Amino acid sequence: MSKVWFVTGSSRGLGRCFVEAALSRGDKVAATARNTASLDELVSAYGDAVLPLALDVTDKAAVFDGVRRAREHFGRLDVIVNNAGYAQVGAIEELTERQLRDQLETNLFGPVWVVQAALPHLREQGAGHIIQLSSVAGLIAMPLGGAYHVSKWAVEALNETLAREVAGFGIKVTIIEPAGFATRGGKNPDPLNNGHLAEPNPVYDDLRRQLAAAVGTKPAGDPVAAARTLLEIVDSDNPPLRVLFGRGFHDMIQHTYTERLKTWADGQALSVAAHGDLDQAAPPAA
Repeated sequence: MSKVWFVTGSSRGLGRCFVEAALSRGDKVAATARNTASLDELVSAYGDAVLPLALDVTDKAAVFDGVRRAREHFGRLDVIVNNAGYAQVGAIEELTERQLRDQLETNLFGPVWVVQAALPHLREQGAGHIIQLSSVAGLIAMPLGGAYHVSKWAVEALNETLAREVAGFGIKVTIIEPAGFATRGGKNPDPLNNGHLAEPNPVYDDLRRQLAAAVGTKPAGDPVAAARTLLEIVDSDNPPLRVLFGRGFHDMIQHTYTERLKTWADGQALSVAAHGDLDQAAPPAA
């Protein structure tokens, strides 16, 4: 049976590839974008199978209205894909309050509004699958990516919590953690200057040059293959909670978590000292 999708950030990138893959196999999609003109090709190619919706995920009321319209239009919702997002670049010292708040409004609060809007419908159906686009950046931390890391680490925790809350309703949750993909327009040759760049402080220029030399050395993934893999995940009776999309980062993640475990192990004496012993400290009974 065909599925009904609700996908945010459908105008380009992986989100667009996900939408095209779903439509090409006969599924139906409520595709959202800030400007629905970017979805005209999809409407021309797939007609009534696609419902274009103008949506800014930071607008909570608009999100609830968009989900409601999609449910009324198609009669049900099977797959919710939280894909809309961007990366704010800048050292912690360089970030403005507005830049940090905007990053969280889009990357964290947007998915929260979509989940809150969709859950009543999925719960009523007794089924559904929520897909959250996170990132390798949700698992590690690098200089100049603090705002983006904060937002993606947050959605990792949000969706792990969500998975445990909704499993009893027949609702599944999967967190997709992509590495670099050659999406439409090509892989950004300079990801440290992506249009969301904080005002640079010269004291971080050497760090910027070092990172610019290191970024982009991993081979870019094929977004069409990523979309095929997502179809396999949403068709699974037992989908994973987390999946890394792309090669070249598993070893880095393994090293990162090994180092974290070692840090905690090395600090066990401090951990025990910080705990104290309340039984010994308690005054003797009268």
